[in-house]
Amino acid sequence: MSSENAAPSARKLPIVKLTIGLVVLAVIGGLLLRQVGLARLVEWLDQFIALIRDLGPWVFFTGMALLPAVGAPLSAFNLVAGEAFAPQMTMTGVILTVGVAIAANIAITYWLARYALRPLLTRLVARYGYAVPRVNKDNALSIALVVRLTPGPPFFLQSYVLGLAEVPFRLYLFVSWLAVMPLALSFVLLGKAAREGHFGKIGAVLGLIVVAVVVVQIVRRRVMKREA
Repeated sequence: MSSENAAPSARKLPIVKLTIGLVVLAVIGGLLLRQVGLARLVEWLDQFIALIRDLGPWVFFTGMALLPAVGAPLSAFNLVAGEAFAPQMTMTGVILTVGVAIAANIAITYWLARYALRPLLTRLVARYGYAVPRVNKDNALSIALVVRLTPGPPFFLQSYVLGLAEVPFRLYLFVSWLAVMPLALSFVLLGKAAREGHFGKIGAVLGLIVVAVVVVQIVRRRVMKREA
């Protein structure tokens, strides 16, 4: 078999580099916290949350549905949502609305990639030498899972890839929503627990995040192994 047809070997996650990066970020965060002071940091956070709360849930969750389609980090919305609107909507209401906003964002991004921005995105893909995967009935689910469960690429970029690949919309929506919701809900709970200063809840949520990441990677490797 020629090297051109040989399947590329799976790349391992750079665990050491990721660990070093997290340690560096933790050290920088600790130094900044010490310099600024916890009381001042909490005051700034309260002011920011108050500003978000004054905008109202309609503005906030509409922004959550629209802005991540153009690169805004979805996790930032999740971290703020619970603390800002749980008193008004209850935590259950916030979680349900977050789920609806994420579903709307997934649908909007698909429409942009497959229809509105397709000519532009196709030219960009060709210019930088990338290839959009070919989707058929047999591999649509596998491609959707691999793209969604691959760590690194931003969520909106994954959506554009799947839209360009013309993954069937219902399958795309179902897989995408299920893939993102565990971490999204974890971040909603984490933001609320962090503001309350409840270290037990923070530890529990961080544990859930670790479990979610591990499960996601196990599923991804099994799918890739099956396809290989």
